[in-house]
Amino acid sequence: MRQNDTGGGREAQRGAPTAADRGWDESLYGAHPAERDPSPESASGAASAPPDTPGADGGRGRRGQRGSEKTSGAGNRAGRGGGGGAAVSRAKRPSRGKRALRWSAVVLAVLILGTAGAGYLYYQHLNSNLDKDELNLGDNKLHRSDPNAAGQRPMNILLLGSDSRASEENVRLGGSRADRDRPPLADVQMLLHVSADRSNMSVISVPRDTRTTIPKCTDPDDGKVYPATTDKINTSLQHGGPGCTVATWEEMTGIPIDHFMMIDFSGVVSMADAVGGVPVCVKENVHDPKSKLKLKKGTSVIKGEQALSWLRTRHGFGDGTDIGRAKAQHMYMNAMVRQLKAGTKLTDPGKLRDLAEAATKALTVDKGIGSVKKLYDLGNDLKQVPTKRITMATMPWEYGPGGSYVVPKEGDADKVFSLVRNDVALDGKDKKKAEASKSAQPTEPSQPKAEIPISVMNGTGTALQRPVTGRASVIAGALANKGFRQATADQTPQSRADTTISYPREEQRGDALAVAKALGIPERLVKHSAGVQRVTLIIGADWRAGPSYPKGDSGADGKKDDQKAPDSADALRGDNKKACMDVNPNYTW
Repeated sequence: MRQNDTGGGREAQRGAPTAADRGWDESLYGAHPAERDPSPESASGAASAPPDTPGADGGRGRRGQRGSEKTSGAGNRAGRGGGGGAAVSRAKRPSRGKRALRWSAVVLAVLILGTAGAGYLYYQHLNSNLDKDELNLGDNKLHRSDPNAAGQRPMNILLLGSDSRASEENVRLGGSRADRDRPPLADVQMLLHVSADRSNMSVISVPRDTRTTIPKCTDPDDGKVYPATTDKINTSLQHGGPGCTVATWEEMTGIPIDHFMMIDFSGVVSMADAVGGVPVCVKENVHDPKSKLKLKKGTSVIKGEQALSWLRTRHGFGDGTDIGRAKAQHMYMNAMVRQLKAGTKLTDPGKLRDLAEAATKALTVDKGIGSVKKLYDLGNDLKQVPTKRITMATMPWEYGPGGSYVVPKEGDADKVFSLVRNDVALDGKDKKKAEASKSAQPTEPSQPKAEIPISVMNGTGTALQRPVTGRASVIAGALANKGFRQATADQTPQSRADTTISYPREEQRGDALAVAKALGIPERLVKHSAGVQRVTLIIGADWRAGPSYPKGDSGADGKKDDQKAPDSADALRGDNKKACMDVNPNYTW
């Protein structure tokens, strides 16, 4: 047998890189040696948080524990407090043992609520199980995505897994009783983007150790203000709650978030068992004694503790970091979706009732989807997407200095975010549809440019940047100088990552294109939208200065290679039944 039980020895002999080699923390199975506190608490198994690990000061957030409070019968929010700084600094970094399973439960909860909604006859009881929170705690929120020509809007849902241990059940599932009062971390983060026409879905994972800017957030319950900072993205949950994680995502990606769903340990195992087993594949025999994963080469159907082991293992796959585990999560999620769409094991009313109880007790959602009926409607939206048009991807990343964290990969990460912002599928299969309709659309103005009514709006403000004062008036003036005398500045506040030009009726497409040409705006940013009354130009954060749109900005420019996710996103299609995990050679048998 060739696995390593001690974290050294054979791994070094085999020569494959380990998580420790790269400086990644080993908190899933105990503290990394560099993070151990020589204090007496350390000797008893509690390691101190490293300097950049939030929770070390005790005052960095209290949210994310409510679902577990309900499960434990507390029935109130008193347990949200993070405790004193000393208590938190002595607590061991969060066990990563079942974070991936929490992610599985988020997705499974949505799908079950959609596929089995007819069985939920006691909505009020289930509604009382759900915990609800504010969507966005930042000062500046991005405006919703524009509707398409048919009035349909794309939908962006942030799926979060909290490592809260604020109940006996969560302590039992996640371990580390010393962490019971520690502010939780958002250790699983996935953005689920459903296209406006519901023809495709993109899921983007971001590694928990991604270092990014966390904007200023205000806790709505006690008014505490958390100043903007730079830290690992999972710590954003400690800055007032999931609404700060939403604000962080909007700042990092420029993608407006419509909803969030957060889940903790409780009720996860029963939901993981609901589908009666999920097929997964490994290229070699794998045995990770730390997560207890042991599978033979090829395909195995896993559930219960096996599923837990698959979802929690990090050492067994890839280079032993969260990156390989994210890929394993994608594979499991795709297989689970295929099982659910096939109606697997979801016909027993008693089982569905138990699953509904577990799912709603474990969930915290934003107020916009704070009822079972709304979650059921959301599930119906998700059901419309064909399996073959579901694409799982990981944010393109690269190691930061020292290798203990990652950062978005310049260029590639921006491209993925731009595709999502512009409602372009990551699988690259949208282009033909666009070309088929393009030939029939007008390209010439419907009237003289002096008579085209144009609204110009200032959307240059972001979570970290104030809007450029007077920007709408400047560009409206530039258009007037170019002969568009009906261009007027609209003072309605906006916040957009990308500049866009929208037109309400098909015959006005030529008018919008004329405006775009005059200002140097790419044609791909001209869109047919039912959400405007006239040709409307929103100046985004990508154009904060100058009378002409900056060349080479704003991601995909319409070329074939720019209409799908880059290779660095490691995309996996939902109908790929042949996907198989690479096994870390240190953990084969």
